[in-house]
Amino acid sequence: MRSPINTDPKRRQASAGYWTFGAGFALLLLLYWRPLWRLATFAWSSDLYSYIVLVPVISGYLIWLRRDKLPPPAPEASGAAASLAASGVALLAAGWALGPRPEGSALTAYVASLLLFLCGLTVAALGIATFRRTLFPILFLALMIPLPGPLATRLELAMQSGSADVAYGIFRAVGTPVFLQGLTFQLPGITIEVAPECSGIRSTFALFITSLVAANLLLNSNWRRLVLVAVVVPLAVLRNGFRVFVVGQLCVTKGPQMIDSYIHRRGGPYFFLLSLVPLIVVLVVLMRFERKGTKGEI
Repeated sequence: MRSPINTDPKRRQASAGYWTFGAGFALLLLLYWRPLWRLATFAWSSDLYSYIVLVPVISGYLIWLRRDKLPPPAPEASGAAASLAASGVALLAAGWALGPRPEGSALTAYVASLLLFLCGLTVAALGIATFRRTLFPILFLALMIPLPGPLATRLELAMQSGSADVAYGIFRAVGTPVFLQGLTFQLPGITIEVAPECSGIRSTFALFITSLVAANLLLNSNWRRLVLVAVVVPLAVLRNGFRVFVVGQLCVTKGPQMIDSYIHRRGGPYFFLLSLVPLIVVLVVLMRFERKGTKGEI
């Protein structure tokens, strides 16, 4: 007598979908082990991209939270899966053409192609319904893609300029004599420059990731999620500008030696925590508006 499990077409289809996805995922890891190793070593040695190693962990956790709401696997050969795979092949070829440059566009192309293959595999092995349910955790993996060098440099420069403008405005508001030329402040007794390492771009990425996860877990409306994430950019510029002001004001009031103080060299995490306060306030306000809207629905 045969087991009902073996004769149930839906269960056989679901089992085949899981096995196909598992085998395909293992194959992708095998084929991409070298770029992934390069990515890991690059992230560990980079101040800007150190968060990359946490991205797959967060993505996996978000999928685990959705495990009870996932539809049963429905493997399908769709045009969407084929298109995603074809795009992955194109980016893979681009990575080969660019050569083994871990900090350049080659690594960017490799990781992006891996993500496209993973999307295509999910659609083909588990079905479009499962892909839609896990769309955010899968797309969250895009944060593993390192920015091309020129783009990262431009973002860093934009953060430096914005922070300098904010700090200049605060100096003027409190009455501190100041002259700003480019990114260099001339203050009583000292001249300071907003250097690339003072741009705050690293903590801005951390704040951006925090807002993404919080918006996805705690908000239901897409436009409210967008508002929370959009708040990060001005908030990050204000936070870093305030940090520049604090360091500069300490140098003016306490002495130039404060440029080497703990608050300048190691104060980043404290200012990051400070920037979480207004972000949490915005999140709470958005959640309350969302609850009111839900109560008003018939």
